[in-house]
Amino acid sequence: MTIRRISSGGEYEAKVGYCRAVVANGFVFVAGTCAQGDNIPKDTVGQCKSALDAIAKALAEAGTDFAHVVRVNYYLPDMSDFELCWPLLVEAFGANPPAATVTECNLITPEDRIEIEVTAVLPE
Repeated sequence: MTIRRISSGGEYEAKVGYCRAVVANGFVFVAGTCAQGDNIPKDTVGQCKSALDAIAKALAEAGTDFAHVVRVNYYLPDMSDFELCWPLLVEAFGANPPAATVTECNLITPEDRIEIEVTAVLPE
């Protein structure tokens, strides 16, 4: 079995010892992803969009997309913010909604408002 690792260059990848995504055995496992970049939005919706953009980039590099996501986990420090993200999530997954779980918990920094983790399959 071949394993391919995809790095996004995020600051925590080297600090914690992980990569953005791993491609193995026909699956793409995308690590929990928070907002990325130099100008991270302070609001939950902006951070959700940024995280989805980073995930889309990792999925594309792996050779797949949101239509092939089979599992998603959402993590938020304040569950009441989750509904604000629903339109973005429906837009991302469209007619191909994955199995999903949402958990209220602390994230890596107090500024983080949402973290998203997905598992996708590679197209045949």
